[in-house]
Amino acid sequence: MSTLRMTGDLRRQLILSAAKRCFARHGFAGTTTKSVAAAAAISEGLLFKHFPTKSALYAEILAEECEADPALHRLLELAPSTETLVILIREMVRHFQGVADAPDQQEAQRLRLMVTSHLDDGEFARLIYEKIGKLIGSIFTASLARAIETGDASRIGREPLNLFWFAHHTVVMATLAGLPAVPCLTYGNAADLERQLCEFILRGIGLNENAIVAQLDREWTPAPALKLDAEGG
Repeated sequence: MSTLRMTGDLRRQLILSAAKRCFARHGFAGTTTKSVAAAAAISEGLLFKHFPTKSALYAEILAEECEADPALHRLLELAPSTETLVILIREMVRHFQGVADAPDQQEAQRLRLMVTSHLDDGEFARLIYEKIGKLIGSIFTASLARAIETGDASRIGREPLNLFWFAHHTVVMATLAGLPAVPCLTYGNAADLERQLCEFILRGIGLNENAIVAQLDREWTPAPALKLDAEGG
């Protein structure tokens, strides 16, 4: 790798580090590209060479946080299978069901930003969808294909990735209904809701009842991350 490229990569990381501090302190709405550039000790023009908009900068930070999550990494390393497909859906449901109760409310704020983006120019939402699709889409479609091959699922439609988005949208909308201090809609017991959402989605993407019963109650325990010593052993 050339020195020039390394310098560019380093500058990009410095910009991201500065942006994280700004967003953490002032939120998305209160942060400007000018303030990020100042925090990174660069010109706003140079910032735009790396990140053309504030939405692009924020989306990159969120993508980095996801990619750095050890549990997500271990999930994405699972072999494509019916079991992996069920784990993906169950973990997605659990993640979003926990958004409203998270003490720092960061995920709730990001979800609100996503909704606002849909009603505005859509840029932030498009960027996030693109990054989510690249991160999770392939393991979802590969696992669904494997489930169909083994007879655990029936083929639904011509675009398997659409089924992932239908599942994602279902969970997001259910979460949005519970975000206000006075929920827009009360579904009942949280544990029952998780189960019902999972069953609804799994049936919707084509899994048969036998596969759902066999897999849904199995708990997935992520393997602990490997700890390497200083010599890499």
